[in-house]
Order: sequence, then C-alpha cells, then structure tokens
Amino acid sequence: MSDLVVGFIGFGLIGGSLAKSLKRADPDIRIMAYMRTRSKLEQARRDGIVDVILEGTGEPLRECDIIFLCTPVEYNARYLADVRPFLKPGAFITDVGSTKTDIHKAVTELGMEDIFVGGHPMTGSEKTGYESSTDHLLENAYYIITPTDASPVRDVERMTKLARMTGAIPIVLDYREHDRITAAISHLPHIIASSLVNLVRDCDNQAGLMKKLAAGGFKDITRIASSSPVMWEQICMTNTENIISMLESYIASLTRTLGQLRQKDQEGIYQMFDISRIYRNSISDPSTGSVTPDYSFSVDVVDEPGAISTLAVILSARGISIKNIGINHNREQGEGALKITFYESSAREAAWEALKKYNYELIPTK
Repeated sequence: MSDLVVGFIGFGLIGGSLAKSLKRADPDIRIMAYMRTRSKLEQARRDGIVDVILEGTGEPLRECDIIFLCTPVEYNARYLADVRPFLKPGAFITDVGSTKTDIHKAVTELGMEDIFVGGHPMTGSEKTGYESSTDHLLENAYYIITPTDASPVRDVERMTKLARMTGAIPIVLDYREHDRITAAISHLPHIIASSLVNLVRDCDNQAGLMKKLAAGGFKDITRIASSSPVMWEQICMTNTENIISMLESYIASLTRTLGQLRQKDQEGIYQMFDISRIYRNSISDPSTGSVTPDYSFSVDVVDEPGAISTLAVILSARGISIKNIGINHNREQGEGALKITFYESSAREAAWEALKKYNYELIPTK
C-alpha cells in the first residue's frame, strides 16, 4: 500500500496516532490532514507525519484513497456531506467514533452506504491532542470495523489491512451489534459507577465516614467514575436506545435481587453470586472470595521483541515479584499496552520507581 494517500479530518490523539502508526509501517504512505489548530499540523509536518496541510474540505481530498473522520462524535456526521463531493472513484470514508449508530444513520440518509466503512479503535489516553499521540497507541488494541450493508468487500478488506498495519487487532461487526455490546460492557458500567458514587455521597453522614472508609471493592468498581463527563454525556446521547435497553435489564435484575432479599431467598442470592463468579472468572484473572486489592499499573511500551523480557529483568534484578503481566486489548480509558500486577502495595511502589528511572511511561490503575 506504498502508493496510498490518506486524508484526516481532525488530527488529535487518535488521528495523530493513526497517522504515526501508518507512517511507521510504511513511510511512503502520503498523509493529508486538516484541523482548526494549524500550529499542530505544522508540528506534524516537521515531524515527518503530515505531507500536506489542508485548509479545509476541498479539492486536494480528491487525491485520497481513504479519508478518516477523527473529530468528536457529534461532528463526524456533519463532515460526511462536506467530504463527499471530493471523493474519487474507488475511495472510501471511515471514522473513529466510539458509537456507530448516529453516523451510520447519517450515511444512510446521505446515500453513502457504498463509500463508508465505520471504525472504532478501542484505545485512548488521559492526555489529548496531537502532541500526545504515539506510533504505538493502537498496538494490540481491538479495532472494531463496522461496514454498511453496501460496503464493498474490497473496502472492508482494505480497512482491515490498515488496522493491522497500525498493530491493532481488527474485528468486523455490524454497527448495531457494536453499539449493543459497548452499551453493556462500557457505557452501562460508567453509569453504574457514577450513580453508585453519587449514592454514597448522598447517603454519607456529616463526618464523611463512607468516603473516609471507602476502599478495596468500592474503589475497584467505581474507578471509571473519574472519566470525562463531557465525553460520557456525548456517548449517552449517541447510544441512547441501547443504553436504555441495558439499563432497563439491569434495573430488572436489581428489582429481582431486592425481592429475593425481602423474601430472605437464600438460594436465589447464592445463585446470583455463584453464576456471576463463574462467568467473571472465565473472562480474566480468576480470584476467590471478595474483590482483592489491585496492586497494578500499566506501561506504555512498543510491541517489539524483548520489550516484556526487558521489563522483567529490570524488576527481577531488584527482587520484585510479578503476579501477572498481560496485554490491554481495550485501552479506551488511557491504559498502557501492558498491565503489570503485583502481590502487594510495596512491590508495586518499588516497581514504579524502578521503571521510572528507565524513562518508561507509567499509568496508574484508576
């Protein structure tokens, strides 16, 4: 794909990281980009990432084989109509939004189903902007690809190949299924975490003892409540129907549990905990008993031979034992590529200090 020309509308963290990843995989790929802050595009050109700075959506886009819409979710759909007149035969448009229904509806309304393939790289960072982008942000992260019913097979294959070039793991899904899944595993948990935090705030006594004593399990299941309220308000407004459906199901399950408690239904309560324990343990990191403290952090590393062994050598030389080390495939909350877990807090702190001395970028567990 060395003769590929790729356009970007929006060039922040995700757009910049995509461009850097593609340039790293194939320096001959030509990158065109537009964003409002021209100084950042000038920096990207000095970095050798952007070849052509665009003044907006216009004639230069006719050179592009693929155009990425990388603006906030509510703006991506607006750019579809602006870009369409400049799309050459055989080219297609994609996006990077974390919800897909709105933009797919816009694509259908504009009659653009045959020139659009949706996308959602499931990665991110607490930092924002091009200056925070890296050429390995997408490595080993899931990249969901959501074709329309009319997307040509060749375009889906090209999008899949592009995702692999960034180091990501492509998965092709119907956009409706994508939004239903993310409503359950991502969007609803954020609502639950935030509502639980607010419940404790509202029910706490004047001395604030609930807040003071909150630790362990409470912090583990509510850490995501610290996420950006602006981003999550947008997500809730663009995946509303799926979130409502999942929330109704969750409320029904809570109502059922409430009834079991009122009736002292010992067997029903046991089954709830047992079924959830078995299923949760099939996902990752099985444990017994109550939620254990999470002595972990993640590390931003490039996926290359020796990366993990180098980390292990640094830590073992200092007598620090690792409980577990694994790849974070879904990194939308800013996690690094690797998550390292330790047996105790002191080991975690010692490992943090040791890796900091070697200039690793470390991200605390939220």
